[in-house]
Formats: sequence, structure tokens, C-alpha cells
Amino acid sequence: MAKKITKKIKLQIQAAKATPAPPLGPALGQAGINIGDFVTKFNATTQKMAGDKVGVKITVYEDRSYDFVVKTPPATGLILKAAGIEKGSGKNATTKVGKITKAQAADIAQKKMADLSAKDMEGAIRIIAGSARSMGVEVKD
Repeated sequence: MAKKITKKIKLQIQAAKATPAPPLGPALGQAGINIGDFVTKFNATTQKMAGDKVGVKITVYEDRSYDFVVKTPPATGLILKAAGIEKGSGKNATTKVGKITKAQAADIAQKKMADLSAKDMEGAIRIIAGSARSMGVEVKD
């Protein structure tokens, strides 16, 4: 018989740098998860992604056990990193804040392919280019 799910939690945490401090600690404490155990497992799992903020989906069961799935870093974070800027433009139509190449967009699409709804690589590149445009980042050939 399958375990009964009591709670699902979605968080964005800095890879390999999780600590019991807020916002992670209170979210896990309310769900009844052993915070120290989660932090240790999460940091070990995300060691290769250090420096990126990653999404994590935590499924908590009624016996206080849990499973977690680590997602790829958000496309916006990868675009900002590739463009070398801190944040996107507040007025993306008029103010451009940076540029990335089509090759950089393809690299980001390759990393995000598992989480995107694209059928092929060209579609994934178009999705990433659209995200970049909405942030005020130009995609050049």
C-alpha cells in the first residue's frame, strides 16, 4: 500500500548552501520534517550545481518521511548569469539591460530541456529567447 501524502512543499534554495535558517527551517518544521537530515541530503545532492538557486519539490508523508526532487535552476537565473547582470529590466520594451548570444541561449535550453514543454531543441531555444526578451535581455546571433 502506498504511503499517504500529507503535504507538498515547493521552495527555491541556493544549491549546496541550505541551512536551517528561514525560510527553509520554518517551512520544514511545520511539515514535521527532520530539518538537519533534509539539509544534509539536499546539500549532498546539489553539490554539482553550487552557486545556482534551484527549485525543490518536497513530498511529506503521514509517517513524517519525505521525498524530494531537485529541479534545474530557473531560466531567468541562468539568463542573468549568462548576461552578467544583477536583474532584468523593469521596462523590457524600451530599456535593454544586457545581451546573450544564440549559443548561450542554446546552452541554457540544453540545461533546462527536462523541465521545458518543448518538443525539440529549436523550440526550447525559442522559449529561452522569449524569457530573455521579457527580462529586457537581447538575444543576438
